[in-house]
Amino acid sequence: MTAKYEEAIKFFTMKRWDSALHSFQEVDASSFSPEEKADYAYYLGLCYAKLERYNDAVLYLEQVTSVNGGNLRIYQCRLTLAFIYLSTRRYKLAEFELDRLAKSGFHSVQIYTMLGYSAWCQKDNVKAVRFYEKALEIEANNTTAMNSLGFILAETGEDAKRGVELCKKAVEKRPTCPAYLDSLGWAYYKTGELTEARSYLRRALDLAPRQKEISKHMKVLVGDAS
Repeated sequence: MTAKYEEAIKFFTMKRWDSALHSFQEVDASSFSPEEKADYAYYLGLCYAKLERYNDAVLYLEQVTSVNGGNLRIYQCRLTLAFIYLSTRRYKLAEFELDRLAKSGFHSVQIYTMLGYSAWCQKDNVKAVRFYEKALEIEANNTTAMNSLGFILAETGEDAKRGVELCKKAVEKRPTCPAYLDSLGWAYYKTGELTEARSYLRRALDLAPRQKEISKHMKVLVGDAS
């Protein structure tokens, strides 16, 4: 390992992504073994992902996932690829990566919450609920799964009261999270409890005044309450 490579890894460990990327780019990888090239691609891919340079990230992360094996590094790369695809609305590609992980024996909260989000974005509420339920089977107090499932149950009217309870639990664990406060406020709105809805939506809006979804929910509430 060269001094420049060691420097790059040091910056990476410190989460100084710009500096790490710059140092990795100065490394001469032409004589690397296949294993060393996979490591190099791994670090470059994650640096690009952290800097939201997603096209570059995909290029390198896919090099790592093409290597046979089921180790944790490949798990991390596939999960990062899925996140990138979800962020760029390429839902089928995200599901491909997540399905590959599940079929390889990985069953984590992250996989099922991401599958749930993908299904929700594609308006498949039944699948979304099923995936979030699976996430809660793995980790009963996972706030992402509780909040997301609660929101869907309230929004669709499938079980609005349970939706309130799930969103409430998420807020209890993270009381200053605008997204969770918004979900709870909207769940209360869906059950007709407008006073509680206004309280939580106002708190959410105070914390995130530029968040369009929260503003939209407050406008709907004010319109109905006037």
